[in-house]
Amino acid sequence: MMYCFSSSSSSFNLSLSLLPSNKINTKACRDHRCITRRTRAAHGSMEFFGKLSFLSSQTLTVHGKVERNVAFATLLDNENPTMTSSQDETENIAIMGLDPGLEGFKDHLKYRTQKYVEQKNLIENFEGSLEDFAQGYLKFGFNRGQDCIVYREWAPAAQEAQLIGDFNGWDGFKHQMEKDQFGVWTLKIPNSGGTPAIPHNSRVKFRFRHGDGTWVDRIPAWIKYATVDPTKFAAAYDGVYWDPTPPERYEFKYPRPPKPMSPRIYEAHVGMSSSEPCINSYREFADNVLPRIQANNYNTVQLMAVMEHSYYASFGYHVTNFFAVSSRSGTPEDLKYLIDKAHSLGLRVLMDVVHSHASNNVTDGLNGFDVGQSAQESYFHAGDRGYHKLWDSRLFNYANWEVLRFLLSNLRWWLEEFKFDGFRFDGVTSMLYHHHGINMAFTGDYNEYFSESTDVDAVVYLMLANLVIHKILPDATVIAEDVSGMPALGRLVSEGGIGFDYRLAMAIPDKWIDYVMNKKDEEWSMNDIVLTLTNRRYTEKCISYAESHDQSIVGDKTIAFSLMDKEMYSGMSCLTDASPTVERGVALHKMIHFITMALGGDGYLIFMGNEFGHPDWIDFPREGNGWSYEKCRRQWSLVDADHLRYKFLNAFNRAINSLDDRFSFLSSTKQIVSSSNEEEKIIVFERGDLVFVFNFHPENSYDGYKIGCDLPGKYRVALDSDAWEFGGHGRVAHDVDHFTSPEGIPGVPETNFNGRPNSFKVLSPPRTCVVYYKVEEDLDDGYGEDFTGILDPVTGAVALEENSDKSASSQEDVGPTPEDMEFQMGDESDD
Repeated sequence: MMYCFSSSSSSFNLSLSLLPSNKINTKACRDHRCITRRTRAAHGSMEFFGKLSFLSSQTLTVHGKVERNVAFATLLDNENPTMTSSQDETENIAIMGLDPGLEGFKDHLKYRTQKYVEQKNLIENFEGSLEDFAQGYLKFGFNRGQDCIVYREWAPAAQEAQLIGDFNGWDGFKHQMEKDQFGVWTLKIPNSGGTPAIPHNSRVKFRFRHGDGTWVDRIPAWIKYATVDPTKFAAAYDGVYWDPTPPERYEFKYPRPPKPMSPRIYEAHVGMSSSEPCINSYREFADNVLPRIQANNYNTVQLMAVMEHSYYASFGYHVTNFFAVSSRSGTPEDLKYLIDKAHSLGLRVLMDVVHSHASNNVTDGLNGFDVGQSAQESYFHAGDRGYHKLWDSRLFNYANWEVLRFLLSNLRWWLEEFKFDGFRFDGVTSMLYHHHGINMAFTGDYNEYFSESTDVDAVVYLMLANLVIHKILPDATVIAEDVSGMPALGRLVSEGGIGFDYRLAMAIPDKWIDYVMNKKDEEWSMNDIVLTLTNRRYTEKCISYAESHDQSIVGDKTIAFSLMDKEMYSGMSCLTDASPTVERGVALHKMIHFITMALGGDGYLIFMGNEFGHPDWIDFPREGNGWSYEKCRRQWSLVDADHLRYKFLNAFNRAINSLDDRFSFLSSTKQIVSSSNEEEKIIVFERGDLVFVFNFHPENSYDGYKIGCDLPGKYRVALDSDAWEFGGHGRVAHDVDHFTSPEGIPGVPETNFNGRPNSFKVLSPPRTCVVYYKVEEDLDDGYGEDFTGILDPVTGAVALEENSDKSASSQEDVGPTPEDMEFQMGDESDD
């Protein structure tokens, strides 16, 4: 069966939603507090929008008209919307025009929209604006006044409160605080002789007495830095008053790079980025790792574990101090240096932000402010609703005014103080539903998304968060880690969506791990691979990835490790012939990552080290491994060694990024799978005007293999995984011109070859992927007769250097729209 998407200016014959696989995302607890992110899922079903019409040509067509509801958009975009007409204006929410399947859940969508508008109204009426509300760090925590330091803390359950620290000899009675009617404690500390009374980089804590008379010491909730004494075993964290003066305060020198048309993301953990078994620093990462990322032609860095977390092995997902930089890798100024250095290299920087839950720690975390009070006086829900059983962590009460202030301000803080370019929101599925995705297999049934199980308060928070982020930084990139496939997660808030720019295609890595670990080569299904890679909502962008940090954690295996196992230690030398295992592993590693990038989404992500097939998993220091750092590092020497095969994987990874730089295929909405042949194990598709040929057969080489294409003309090789430079055998000639032949009757698609109006013939060796580009007759366009089509394995640049300034990073993010979407899935062997 062929699924065909076509469009016109006024309407489009499409409303097919391809949903992510049913996938449960859990953070399983290992060794008490060690959080890993296990991802195992069966393949999910597809959900089709609207009424289906099966045509005689076996083309599936769904008719639906897309219209933006102007009244509703105005309501949401208005700085001070009123509720007098909100009922009428939310009758026709814009996203329902995109997805007729939402019509049955109109009441639910109206309810959450009204909740959003009401909350936004209240904030604007009482706080001035949403942007002002998101500057809570200028009021709470420590702030310098003209002649004093002002400290504020929200702790409505406290009976008395004091500020203690090095500055007063830890004697709180010298600095008692006053409480207002909203539960906010305030203290003004006059300067001493013109000097701030609290020295920069000195320790402070908030001391308060709760209802049972007990006095407790806590780290201030809005603290901007927190440290632990490394010389003391099990020492508690201390809050640190951070207010550097020049020249210690870092001043940014470089502007943010332009938003790329498609993000190519390098996911990285600073602490484990050293080649030595130790915790790396922000400055060492900036100086030593960022140049590697730039050299491999990524345009975005995604930093994990930035927010302070007392337990290192939580991978940064058990946050204790939300406004504080993780002190293990340096100071706030060191992180600013890293981000500025990235910007100087043309790299945007995203932060892995954790607003889905908080550390259960009491002495050093936000949970320490919960002393048994009601949810309205706490950051968290009370009782079972406030505790995540699988993650051993606390859950925010997103309906609480001060929680909204805290979290929205947290986003603005990282954007403005540190110049981050956006966020990847962790654990969004857990936020969206009261069941948090636990023991929930999402099938695509819309009742799973819009019911009493939906946490509307969390949805409203995410809508407000995305609105704030994009108001402050219109070019921000915001990604949701959601495994449920909630409709409209990646649509604008003004349309009634939740507002994310991208969602992660989380079913893809699970599919690859299942294939490489559980299936023989002859059992690999081309149709299943294509379906998994294209199983996404056409109206919402996604980031594809073959593997992230999830698949790299101990107990799991990376793709390279799954393919080659122990031979990664003994068989990667170029000085000897590759064993069949290594030969297969190197070839499939390149193919898996490339087809995931080219067919799986609108952006691409890889985890640090996986680009060259890092042989070890990640094992953070913990009790179970004797607190060892041996597996919590990246062995850069492997890829730097000229005699090891890791260099081939790295060179190919660099080349696929360079190919996107040159042809911008990731941002193209033209995606056509013309052949998915089970017997021959070949997948042929077009992305943009490039033609991709993937031969997954372990043995068969096809000479004169006929492939379909859209545009007539002359084609040459643009990229070849079998090239010598990438550890291949050089079987495909790069100086051959491939001329097309017309197929079928013009204007009658059913008479074409695999649904394509033209074709040409190629050589396709086993376990290879080759990309072809159309040679333009006009030599001035940079892709003329002299373009060799091969990317330099060292620089990643195309051999032809003329007019090489065509870069995706300098173009406007236009994104896919229904009007220009063309998508097709076909199978020439099976109906």
